[in-house]
Formats: sequence, structure tokens, C-alpha cells
Amino acid sequence: MSGANKSWTVAELAELVGGRAAGDGRAVVERVAAIAGAGAGDVVFAEEARRLAEALASGASCVVVPSGTEVGGRTAIEAARPKLAFALIAEVLHPPRKLPAHIHPTAAVAEGARLDEEVYVGAGVVVGEGARVGAGTQLRAHCVVGRNVTVGRGCVLHPHVVLYEGVSVGDRVVLHAGVVVGADGFGYVRDEAGAYHKFPQIGTVVIGDDVELGAGTCVDRAALGVTRVGRGTKIDNLVQVGHNVEIGERVVIAAQTGISGSTVIESDAVIGGQVGMGDHARVERGAVIGSKAGILPGKVVRAGAVMWGVPVRPLDEYKRLNALWGRLPQMRADLEELKRQVRELTARLEGGKE
Repeated sequence: MSGANKSWTVAELAELVGGRAAGDGRAVVERVAAIAGAGAGDVVFAEEARRLAEALASGASCVVVPSGTEVGGRTAIEAARPKLAFALIAEVLHPPRKLPAHIHPTAAVAEGARLDEEVYVGAGVVVGEGARVGAGTQLRAHCVVGRNVTVGRGCVLHPHVVLYEGVSVGDRVVLHAGVVVGADGFGYVRDEAGAYHKFPQIGTVVIGDDVELGAGTCVDRAALGVTRVGRGTKIDNLVQVGHNVEIGERVVIAAQTGISGSTVIESDAVIGGQVGMGDHARVERGAVIGSKAGILPGKVVRAGAVMWGVPVRPLDEYKRLNALWGRLPQMRADLEELKRQVRELTARLEGGKE
């Protein structure tokens, strides 16, 4: 949800994104839009040649295009990376909605909790004893900030976020609805009689600055020590991060991925959707893991590698194997035909001996 829009001129936006204004640099734009249905005051982008003609023919007031593009007199912003430029423009045209300082009468804030200036506390929020909430942070409806939790400055906790006791959240963190940080990890020890006994789950979770966690994502507390999510990391909806996992900086993880305990994901890695990671795996810096890949316990994915499949393997190998899988029905038919021919030849040879 965005706050109040401010109008910008095309020239101002071009300067903001390090691009070049073409056409009427004084034209005013107020919002970003999709190409279809764009009108006056809208800005759209076209990064691929196949969308360029459509974007230039749209009713938008401005089109963001690749540097050096012929725009036929249209008002445009030329940028080396149009999609990035468009995202930067969206940030200033549609800033996040900032709620004013307020504590709703139905909120329960412990006497020993500390709220810095300009904090918003919504309906049904609970803030525990010893918790600290930084300046300008928004705790929206029915959030729970547990005992001795620290939340930094300028954060947004959307409805029904739960921060268990003792966890730490950095500055400018966005936690979407239903995020749970600090629940017990999944760790049990079985005795001789087959009963399961819970291994201690008494560590904590540290979330770095500028992290965003999608709706329904869970980050478990460490058994002993720290589960960590590094600065600038972005995690999609419905991701499970197990106990003692270490995630570096600027990591991107797509939806429905499950990360088992004590796995390490180094900085700048990219993890696709529905990836499963066994415990004590390691994904080194800058590696890319394709969607639905399976990483076995203890597996090390080397820095910069591009991997796919179950079990995970280099992308080129995965492509070759995938192509072979598609040919299996024909290969089976060919094999059955060869077996039939061998039977016929064998029968003839045996008949000739009589």
C-alpha cells in the first residue's frame, strides 16, 4: 500500500535514475502503470524490443526505454537498465504508507517496554516486558512483540506478525502478515523406548537491516546460538528457515522453499521456489539454485554455480538428463523391438540345428 503521491517531472526522474530525458522533460508523471490501459500522468517501461512498440503507442505520459532507443518524438527516459529505473521511479512515486504515531486503546503494552518516538501501535497489538521498538516503526493490528524483543527503526510489521521472546530485528525491516520469528526449531532426540525428547531450543534469531520477509514465512530460533538473516536479504511467502540457519547478505529466496537446520547460504545467492535443503548444506556466495531443486544434507554448492534438479546438479548436466527423460518412452519401445528381434533370431537358429 502506498502513501500520498508526489508529482515529478520527467527530467527530475531521469536525473534520479541516472538516465536521459527525451521529449518534454517538463511533463509531469504521478504514478507507474502497466502498458495496457496507461494514460495521462502514468509512466511505463519496455525493456524488451517486442514490448517497445506497444509501450510507445500507449497513452502513458512517459516511457522508460533502453539507452539509445529511437522513440519517435515521444517523451521518454532512456536508461541502461529500464526495469531497474522503473523500480526506482516507483519507489518515489509510491512511497509506503506511513501511519502517524498512535497507540490503539485495545493494545497491551507492558510497563517495562520502550517505544521510541513516532511509533504506531495498532488494534490488539501486544508488546511484552523489556521489549524495545525503534523510532518510526509500525506495529499493525494484532502483532505480538514478545518479551525482550528488539525491533529497529522504520520497520513495518503487518497484521498478525509474531516475534517470540528475545529475537532481534534490525532497521527498516518489513515483515508481512503472519510472519513468525523465533518459534522453536524442529529438533528431537529418540530414546531406547522410541519416545522423542525435545532438544533444547533456547537460542535466538537476528534479522539484519533492510530485510523483507513474505507472508506466512517462519524463521525458527536456534537450538543453541543464533539463526541469522543477513542485511538486505529478501524472502518470499511461505518459506521455512530452520534452526541455526545462517543466511548472508542480499540473498533472494522464492516461495515455499524449506531450509533445514544449520544450513549456510552465503551472500548474494539466489534460491528458486520450492527448493528443499537438507541439514548442514552450504550454498556458497553467488550460487543460483533453480526451482524445485533438492539439496542433500551436507551438500556444498560452490560459489557462482548454477544448479538444478533432484538431487541438485550443474544446470548443463540437468538439461542433458532432462532431455533423456523425455526420450524414455521411445527408448523403451526401441528396446522391446530389439528384444523381439532377438527372440525371433534365437528361434530360427535353434530351429536350424534340428
